[in-house]
Amino acid sequence: MVRRFLVCVAVFATAITLAPERSQAASKEIQELQRDIAQLQDQLRQLQQAQEKNFTALTVLTQQAVDGANRANTAVAVIQSSLQQSLRDQQEKVVAPVVGLSSRMDSMSNDFRQVTQAVSDLTSMVSQLKTQLSDINNAIKVLSAPPVPPPGSGTGPGGPPAATVQVPPASDLLSAADRDKQGGNLTLALQEYSDYLKYYGNTEQAADAQYWIANIHMSQGDYPTAADEFDMVLEKYGDSSRAKDAMYYKGICLVKSGKRSQGADEFKEVIAHYPHTDQANRACTQLTSLGLHCPTAPAATKGGTKKKRD
Repeated sequence: MVRRFLVCVAVFATAITLAPERSQAASKEIQELQRDIAQLQDQLRQLQQAQEKNFTALTVLTQQAVDGANRANTAVAVIQSSLQQSLRDQQEKVVAPVVGLSSRMDSMSNDFRQVTQAVSDLTSMVSQLKTQLSDINNAIKVLSAPPVPPPGSGTGPGGPPAATVQVPPASDLLSAADRDKQGGNLTLALQEYSDYLKYYGNTEQAADAQYWIANIHMSQGDYPTAADEFDMVLEKYGDSSRAKDAMYYKGICLVKSGKRSQGADEFKEVIAHYPHTDQANRACTQLTSLGLHCPTAPAATKGGTKKKRD
């Protein structure tokens, strides 16, 4: 566009130069105009040169900026590739040990379950052996008893002949009692549990028999008797697993019998001797329902708790 303007100016100047002179004054004005046009042409050339220099500098700067952007993109790509490779390396180093540890934990968990099952089976076998030993001991006692006198010979003149008591095996007697309890024949179940305690009061299952005697009385609403029977569990079998339940239900029976203070004391004993158990939580709830404060449980004591009956 500048070049086109310069051409027009040159043409105009040439036209003025070639035109015939009309007058002396006009000639002077034309010379001044030519001088002005020449100066203008020089300024335009200088402007064009300056624009060309600026354009050249701008082109150089633009090229430098493009080169810098390309180098920055290359550097970013290198950093990104290095970061991804580092992450992959870390993943390979971490995931493999974690997978191995998980497999190891699964294997150990399976082994622990097998050991637990084996211990449970062994406990069941030991319990069965104890029951069988009790049966054998009872059979030995029966066999070692004095023989039955012949008919006609009694303990005294005209006395009746001595009778031999046939004691059922411990497992049969306890199974029959459990079956009758579940079937709702509570009177017969009470008799069978009592017979079990009579003949097998020193066995491991004796605590269960005594507990169910107390539980049956509680289910029948005979709370005073039930409280005494639960106390027998604590008195004779304080080290058994039934002790904490017996202590809690003794408190329940005492409260239902109108002995709120004694029942509250029993709940406090449950919390003191069996802290952090379900029975302790329920005992705390019972105390709250009675309008009393639930005490903070101390450290658990070792062994069972044997209490005298009230």
